[in-house]
Amino acid sequence: MIIGDFLKALRQLSDPRFRRVMVLGVLLSLALLVAVYAGFLVLIQTFIPDSIAIPFVGPVEGLDTLLSWGSALLMIGLSVFLMMPVASAFTGLFLEDVAQAVEDRHYPALPPAPRIPLGDALVDAANFFALLIAVNALALILYAFAGPFIPVVFWAVNGLLLGREYFTLVAMRRLGRERAKALRKQHWGKVWLAGTLMAAPLSVPLVNLLIPVLGAATFTHLFHRLNRGV
Repeated sequence: MIIGDFLKALRQLSDPRFRRVMVLGVLLSLALLVAVYAGFLVLIQTFIPDSIAIPFVGPVEGLDTLLSWGSALLMIGLSVFLMMPVASAFTGLFLEDVAQAVEDRHYPALPPAPRIPLGDALVDAANFFALLIAVNALALILYAFAGPFIPVVFWAVNGLLLGREYFTLVAMRRLGRERAKALRKQHWGKVWLAGTLMAAPLSVPLVNLLIPVLGAATFTHLFHRLNRGV
């Protein structure tokens, strides 16, 4: 059923409003990656000399340029980890717009949902970001013992957090904070599974740029389905 929710979200890419938020989400993700990339280049140019003397070979020129090109590949690799905080930032900026676009198309009989004040949404997103960093820092202990299952542990930990946040924020629009939390706790297994299925493609470079929008839409369908008892 969660796969069906995702396929519904995927089919809505033809919706102009949905595509607009998709573009904004991709630009947000790219902006973060470019900012980190630029900072990395500054560090290279500051601390790495342009040439280095190698015994029996002599000076090797253009070392910082070579490392700069290599850093581009490193940034693509780092996006595996950077997209988790990007997804957390997305909740405060775009999730409500995605949910509204989904409801307008698939649930038109619903009354208008009151918008969560921007300040409250940003505070929630900041709190979630801090929780995401703290939990992943603690999870480093688990990674030390996970061996080849490190990716699975990484997806499960972040899936738990992403599912919790995305589902709660989508449900809050219709039920309020307390009832949203109660519904999430009632279906915690499905919410965790949906979050894990979102976390896994967030680890795939380039593909992960699209996932925050598709994830928000998927959780909107998941909420309405669970709220109806389906």
